Amino acid sequence: MRISNRLNFALPLLVLCVATPALAQEGNARGPIGESPYDIVSGWHKPFQEPGFAFGGNSGVWAESPDRIIIAQRGETMLPQPVPEDFPGFAGALGINVLREADRRVWQNCLYVLNGDGEVVEVWDHLDYLCEGADGPGPHRVRISPYDPESRIWLINETFHQIYVIANDGSEVLAAYGEKGVSGNSETLFGRPQDVAFLPDGRILVADGLDNHRVIIYDNDMNYLGEFGGFGEGPGQFNTLHALGIGPDGLIFALDRSGGRVNVFQTTDDPAEVEFLREFPGLTLPLDIIVNEDDIWITDLRPLRFINFDFEGNYKYTWLVPPDLPDGYLEVHTFTVDSAGSLIGGDNQYGRSQKFVPKPNANPNLLIEPPWVAR
Repeated sequence: MRISNRLNFALPLLVLCVATPALAQEGNARGPIGESPYDIVSGWHKPFQEPGFAFGGNSGVWAESPDRIIIAQRGETMLPQPVPEDFPGFAGALGINVLREADRRVWQNCLYVLNGDGEVVEVWDHLDYLCEGADGPGPHRVRISPYDPESRIWLINETFHQIYVIANDGSEVLAAYGEKGVSGNSETLFGRPQDVAFLPDGRILVADGLDNHRVIIYDNDMNYLGEFGGFGEGPGQFNTLHALGIGPDGLIFALDRSGGRVNVFQTTDDPAEVEFLREFPGLTLPLDIIVNEDDIWITDLRPLRFINFDFEGNYKYTWLVPPDLPDGYLEVHTFTVDSAGSLIGGDNQYGRSQKFVPKPNANPNLLIEPPWVAR
């Protein structure tokens, strides 16, 4: 296993390899901007496909443990022939953008499990029917509630307007919410849902994002309690709601992707209602979020970067993610951190996941911890 230090940002106006981060701005990236505290493990995600196919967009990634990482991908990518002998196994190496070249998408091997070395140890192809026939991107997120003793897997399928609850071993689908292929705006129908999050008291939040621009509040049995949000640019509204994160003291962080901001809410004594607190503006296309004890990390585009905010929306740190191959990214659509501190990011355009490990001399304050959990 080779650890790469290929974080060659090639930005003429910005010096990243400095001991103290500088207050700066590069495009829409604001300071303090510094070097990445991680190295990328080159070639970590090992190919397992049949000849002629490669990974699809890795839209959902969840590290249940350092040795069990669940991947939801948007099918596999059919490759042009012949494939070079040194092909590394992901379509982006051939100049294929798996998000844009959807005609190459084949709905197979949509869910699988990796070990800590990036090797496939389980393929749940018996669940491919959850994605087959989709005329859109299909699976969007995969999550597990930290409060669920059964560690059931939640898979969000935006194209079919459904959310599935799957047994932890992948053996069966335990529940399905929403009606397949039916976009709706009701207590039981979704319109291209994007994410799900879990409150410590058992309530479940659904980011019903692309069509309905709302967050729905359910109880532990998925009975409807209420909702908040709505389309618009006003306080607590959304353009496209893309991801959710939960913090201490009832804080809820919701990414407004096309609105370029984070909306912050807080729970109230009424389980059906939340209070809007503030927004963090100035983003481009925020994609995913991890909330820690007193701050948040998100990924954003243009330029692609990880951004660290405190709970008041102040910038704490930013590091840029280069597109250069072999180790670059076009889009960190989702990211997860395991209990050992390794970060794994799913690329929805190059088509793969990569593992980041802390540099030996990394400042621990710059490392992303696993998501906050009430104790």
